[in-house]
Amino acid sequence: MTDLNPNEQQPDKDVDEWVTGDEPATGPQLSYLHTLAREAGEDVPETLTKAEASRLIDHLQQASPRTAAPHGAVPRTPADEAATRPGDTESP
Repeated sequence: MTDLNPNEQQPDKDVDEWVTGDEPATGPQLSYLHTLAREAGEDVPETLTKAEASRLIDHLQQASPRTAAPHGAVPRTPADEAATRPGDTESP
C-alpha cells in the first residue's frame, strides 16, 4: 500500500472524467470566471456545469493580461495570488 502525502500535488484529472462535472458550477468558479471574463473582455454564459466552468477558466486565463503566462512560463493560479498578497512578507 502506498501512503499519499496530502501536500503532494496530484495530477489533474481530465474534466470529462469528473464524477460531479455535470453539476452546476460552484460559487467560487463563477466568481473567478466573472473576474477573468471582465479582464479579457468576454462574456460568461448564464448556466455552466463544473466541467464547463473549469474549461472556460483555463481559456480565459490565457486571454487575461493578469494571468496569461509569457511564452514558456507557468501561469499563476488563484492560490499563488493569495499566497503573495501585497503587504505579505517572507519569514526569515
